[in-house]
Amino acid sequence: MVALLESIPDVADVARMRGTAASAEGTPDLLLEVPHGATRAAHFDALRAALVGTYAADLRDFFFVNTDVGAPELATRIAERFVAAEPTRTALVIRSRVPRTFVDCNRALPTGAVASSTRSGQLTPGLMPWVKDARDRRLLLDRHAAYLDLVERAVSAVLPRGGRALMVHTYAPRSVDVAVDEHVVRSLHEAYRPENVDRWPLRPEIDLITKTPEGAVLADEALLARIRAAFAPLGIEPQQDHAYSLQPGTMAAVFAARHPRRTLCFEIRRDLLVRAFTPFAEMEVDPAAADRLAGAFVAALTGGGWIP
Repeated sequence: MVALLESIPDVADVARMRGTAASAEGTPDLLLEVPHGATRAAHFDALRAALVGTYAADLRDFFFVNTDVGAPELATRIAERFVAAEPTRTALVIRSRVPRTFVDCNRALPTGAVASSTRSGQLTPGLMPWVKDARDRRLLLDRHAAYLDLVERAVSAVLPRGGRALMVHTYAPRSVDVAVDEHVVRSLHEAYRPENVDRWPLRPEIDLITKTPEGAVLADEALLARIRAAFAPLGIEPQQDHAYSLQPGTMAAVFAARHPRRTLCFEIRRDLLVRAFTPFAEMEVDPAAADRLAGAFVAALTGGGWIP
């Protein structure tokens, strides 16, 4: 099964990192999943060129502000530093190449899912409201299904055998709460006007997403404590479930419920990772910043033994 976990063109990139003493045939010990890993303009442009429907000319603006910039680079650096610290172990990184501007690979969607909009304060849709052409809907749902099948197989290979999974996300510095509908780009530009943007609440630098809406903690609390301790020397105090909880309908919630204490979903504020936060333009990740944050995560992963 592990041998079949390979990259899928236009769907996902799969990378393995092995420690110097790791077996080439061994099951990965650490899975890092980046469901919103389509972060570059080229990802958006390639998918937009494959679609046949009519889409707003400024939809690219929504892509830039709504994708998890820095998450792929951080996941990769965590994997690299993990196997350097644990030479007998292997890490697997799965990065989605499907922009969530059209379909969200962190959502459980049925085969016949239809596009929908959401009001401010609600979870963003799985299939975005501007996807109206049936041919586009089919292409997007096929890629979504291929991605989820790949991740499901990776989770089934890694977690039952004693591994861990990190679901790596980033979010914008401020909690800009607008409806995701046909007017979302206009609403976002209004929200980010210089005279308006500071009105939105500043998010925690790191938010650990651990609880169900009912309050049950599905993450490993010992790992959470080690993460808080590892970030303290950096002057960063990770919060827990500040922005939101493990929301029903997300794959992070599905995997956490299926494998309690073996998964952790988290958000990193993008301004900690990029050279400059530019919400409506492509951003560049600072490798030194990614390395600094990755080091703290790896210290937490390796500092207390593997899974108690």
